[in-house]
Amino acid sequence: MSTNDSRWMAAALALAGRTRGRTAPNPNVGCIIVRDGHVVGRGWTQPGGRPHAEAMALALAGDAAHGATAYVTLEPCAHLSTRGPACTDLLIAAGIARVVIALGDPDPRTNGQGIARLRAAGVAVAVGLLATDAARSMAGFLTRRRLGRPFVTLKLATSLDGCIALADGTSRWITGAEARAHAHLERARHEAILVGRGTWEADRPTLDVRLPGLEGRSPQRVVLSSSPSFVIPANAGIHGHGAAGGSSVPPSIDPGLRRDDEVIGDKEWTIIPSPTAIATLPGDHLLVEGGAGTAAAVLRDDLVDRLLLYRAPIVIGGGLPAIGTIGLADLGSAHGRWQLHDARQLGSDQLEVYERTPCSPA
Repeated sequence: MSTNDSRWMAAALALAGRTRGRTAPNPNVGCIIVRDGHVVGRGWTQPGGRPHAEAMALALAGDAAHGATAYVTLEPCAHLSTRGPACTDLLIAAGIARVVIALGDPDPRTNGQGIARLRAAGVAVAVGLLATDAARSMAGFLTRRRLGRPFVTLKLATSLDGCIALADGTSRWITGAEARAHAHLERARHEAILVGRGTWEADRPTLDVRLPGLEGRSPQRVVLSSSPSFVIPANAGIHGHGAAGGSSVPPSIDPGLRRDDEVIGDKEWTIIPSPTAIATLPGDHLLVEGGAGTAAAVLRDDLVDRLLLYRAPIVIGGGLPAIGTIGLADLGSAHGRWQLHDARQLGSDQLEVYERTPCSPA
């Protein structure tokens, strides 16, 4: 494959990122159709999962798709749906001559069948271009398929000495405005956000997105509490989504753990009894915002895939730690778990992004 192929696939991946956290249970896919060196169609999975990226790109390309090359970040689907035909069939019908695919689709309804059908129809197919980047782009979808749970990002905002607050609990503000704005952008990219009961009771956080134009992208709000008696009252006076929130427990959890089912506003509060219950939450991306006990719990249960560390250039000394005990037997077992993926300056603060293991397309 050529340098131009890589350039077009990178552009398709950029399109796929436009709806990260908004397409579940479908993956966020990007597609670019190129003919004679010119883009004639482009598309990305729309919020809610439909239309698919290929359908959107083909509709834009029209007759220009005949003889063109389609760059798709995930193997085109091969199954019929009540909401539309298979993308494989659409590509064949449009006369696409070549399809370049970043990653095979692990969904058993496709899982190689899309590639096989394209080739059987005489379409040239290349697979694996920028596969690692595609796996990172669709990490939520892939994690849900392979592990049965959402992709989990743990967010920490600390001082240089690893504290999240003064000894008396004061934490506003550890980081500056730029870092806090970036954290709100991360919220907009996740379907759900989790805090522990202690954080909820101490801070009454709204957990919403407060960025111009993204107010409607606030995630489902979740509290971790093992106490069956813990309830978030409907009159709590929390206005993260325009009104106070009631609370509920996902139906798949023991009904004996249900709380007040009243919901006020467009998003409800959800209470889960244990970290592993995140598997019951909707969506493919979960952002965990702490505090120390909750951070330790998800790490201890080996649930964290990505870590966002916002570090402010301050030293607190004797403050509250970012993470509680996670049960490490020795320092040797702490090494090799995390790899630095990205680092950038946000105002006076530093953001470091770690991945637990390198993203793998397999």
